[in-house]
Amino acid sequence: MSSSSQTVPASSPGVGERLRATREQAGLSVADVAGRLRMQVRVVEALEAENWNRLGAQVFVRGQLRSYLRLLKLPEVLADSVPDATLVHAPELTPRTYTPPMQRLLDKTMGRAVYVVITALIVVPVWVATRTHVGGPGEVTASLGLSDEPGEVAGTRANGPTPVTASLSGIPKRSPAPAAAEELQVAAIAADQLTLRFSGDSWVEVNSRDGRELERAVLRAGQERQFAVGEIGRVVLGNANAVEVLRGDDVQDLSGFQRASVARFTVSSDGVLAPLSE
Repeated sequence: MSSSSQTVPASSPGVGERLRATREQAGLSVADVAGRLRMQVRVVEALEAENWNRLGAQVFVRGQLRSYLRLLKLPEVLADSVPDATLVHAPELTPRTYTPPMQRLLDKTMGRAVYVVITALIVVPVWVATRTHVGGPGEVTASLGLSDEPGEVAGTRANGPTPVTASLSGIPKRSPAPAAAEELQVAAIAADQLTLRFSGDSWVEVNSRDGRELERAVLRAGQERQFAVGEIGRVVLGNANAVEVLRGDDVQDLSGFQRASVARFTVSSDGVLAPLSE
C-alpha cells in the first residue's frame, strides 16, 4: 500500500513543527515568510503552532497551509492530512445587508411613482398659470364691426351680433416629463452598488471603512449580496474563482488581488478596487 495516509499519517501532530524547523534551516524568520506569502505574522505563527481555530474557515486553513508548504518545498499533502484543519466549521451568520428582490423592485417602483407625481405637481400649475399670458398682441384678432361713420355702426348693430375671430396659436404644448433624467438617476444608484454573486460555496468577509463587520459567512452557490460602495472598506473572498464581483453592471477583474484561491482587496469611496495590504 502506498496511499498518502501512509506517507503522512492522518493523526500527524508535527506539521507545525516541521514548518518551523524547515523555516529555521532555510534561515528565514517569521516576518520573512509573512512577507513572501503576503500573510499576517499572526497567521504564520498560528500555522506553526497548529492553532487552526485562529485561522477561520476550512478554505483559509487549507489554502494558507498549502502556500506555506509550497514555499518551504514540503509535500502539500500535509495540508489534507491534518484533521484539525479539515474540521473547522464557519459559523452560520445571518446576513444583515440582504434585501429581498421583491423589496428592491417595490422600492424602485415607488421611487419612480414619487418622481412622476412631483414632476406633475410642478409642471401643471406652471403651464396653467402661463397659458393666459403667452403670445403677443398680434396673435389675437377681434373684429367688432365698428366704423367711423355713425350710420355704419347703427346698421351693423341692426343686422346681428358682432363677429369675433380669435387666434389660439400662442398656446404652448405640454412637454412630457424628462424620462432621461430618471434613467440617469437609476443608473447612478446602480453604479453605487457592489454586488457579489456566488456560483459555488465561498467564505466571505466584508468590513466597513471604520472596521465594522458587515458580512462574515460561508455563502452558497446561487446566493447574492449587495453593498453600498461608500460603506465597504475591505473584502476577503475564500473561493474567489466562484465569486463574481460587479460594480453596477460592470464585472470587476480580481486577478490582481488573488493569491491561490483567496482574493483580498479594498474598495475606495468612489468604488475603485485596490490590493489589500496586510
